[in-house]
Amino acid sequence: MELHNIQPAVGSNKKCKRIGRGTGSGYGGTSTRGHKGAKSRSGYKHKVGFEGGQMPLQRRVPKFGFKNINRVEYKAINLDALEALAAAGATKVTVDDLRSAGLVSKNALVKILGNGALSHALEVEANAFSKTAEAAITAAGGSVVKK
Repeated sequence: MELHNIQPAVGSNKKCKRIGRGTGSGYGGTSTRGHKGAKSRSGYKHKVGFEGGQMPLQRRVPKFGFKNINRVEYKAINLDALEALAAAGATKVTVDDLRSAGLVSKNALVKILGNGALSHALEVEANAFSKTAEAAITAAGGSVVKK
């Protein structure tokens, strides 16, 4: 190999598409834009969701339901999760303990639900409790603290 016979690798150099440079280029005339219509003209921009004059999807589909702005959403924690923490040696379970265990995100409100069984006496602190969970915790000898 010498300087006078160096060539780029096969397929690494492509010729650029010279659009609108006459019929001989193969891309003259309509310049790959098709015939007529807004898309063939300069300055064309469509609105988001525009379907060429057809009624757009977001207007065809009816509105449904409503969002209650006063709704309070809780992260549900069942008794079997508390049982697992009690088996690890906990006697008091707070929202911070549930966060550090990875069961709850940072700003979530916690509601304890009654799914599962509790055999350890626990002092449980949470934002809300279901009636069955509250009954199960007190029946196991524990106590309930609403935050």
